[in-house]
Amino acid sequence: MAHEIYIRNGKASMFYVGDPPWHGLGTALAKPATAEEAIKAAGLDWEVVKIPLYATDDRGSCRIPDKYAIVPEDRWGSDDCPIFGTVGECYTPLQNSHAFGFFDPIVGKNAAIYHTAGALGAGERIWILAKLPTDIRVVGDDIASKFLLLSNSHDGQGSVQIKFTPIRVVCQNTLTQALRTGPTVRVPHFRNLDERLRFAERTLGFLDQRFSALEQSFQAMAKIQLDSAGAIDYFTRVFPNPANSENRRALAKAEENRLWSTYFFEKGKGNQIPGVSGTLWAAYNGVAELIDHRRPRNTSDERRLNSVWFGEGYLAKARAYEAAIKMLGN
Repeated sequence: MAHEIYIRNGKASMFYVGDPPWHGLGTALAKPATAEEAIKAAGLDWEVVKIPLYATDDRGSCRIPDKYAIVPEDRWGSDDCPIFGTVGECYTPLQNSHAFGFFDPIVGKNAAIYHTAGALGAGERIWILAKLPTDIRVVGDDIASKFLLLSNSHDGQGSVQIKFTPIRVVCQNTLTQALRTGPTVRVPHFRNLDERLRFAERTLGFLDQRFSALEQSFQAMAKIQLDSAGAIDYFTRVFPNPANSENRRALAKAEENRLWSTYFFEKGKGNQIPGVSGTLWAAYNGVAELIDHRRPRNTSDERRLNSVWFGEGYLAKARAYEAAIKMLGN
């Protein structure tokens, strides 16, 4: 299944506030949205249901015990109805409205702005992006805006997650936190509103702590100067050669990524700012700019969005952050 912006009834399932996204899809809103408005504007005001699975052939059919398909309710019965995933008896679908409802008490405290929301693939993954009111100031005029990215999957494989997604203002790089240091908050499925609000209260404090730690790590990166050997060492950690040295395609790809990262390290947008040029912070942003803004051949903008936020691009930036933290430790 191609991971692209979900097109439903000829309309892209996405909304945005402010400038249009790079792919030009979605419904524009003139002002910040509530979660309820975001769901409607993004075309996500639908629900999923569990449908029993059967095995059939020309001799008949039989029920498959404890197996269900997750499908969009309003498309069930149509020839093009997608199956998001298969689940067991105990699985309870989390509807889009409930998933976004987790976000309201968390971001509402600080008057966050719902920036964009949408669905990928056939609608199996939904997201909402919120901008918090304060910024991370790294060095001088180089700042990063604080964003939270909430996602939920209808394939039965994942829970609601909230990712820390700072975005560097000067070039719109998304700065991903490393996997081992906890880039996500996994949200339990609370049915009770009071439990949800108490979880939100605890989560808000955790988010503040994590953004404070991110700000300190970014500032520390800006204090580390890298010579040519240091830059090569860093990019090799992020894009190492494959274990199989005979895999020429993988070798070429790793080398290409290191070369482009070096280019953006030296000439990337914002990397000539005084206090940034030649630093580990510039190297980290060189990787981020490569992932976010250099489109691979034969890759649509929609597929690239999925990669940047959830796929290979996200993992590459996580490695870049982790490699930078290790270099700081040394």
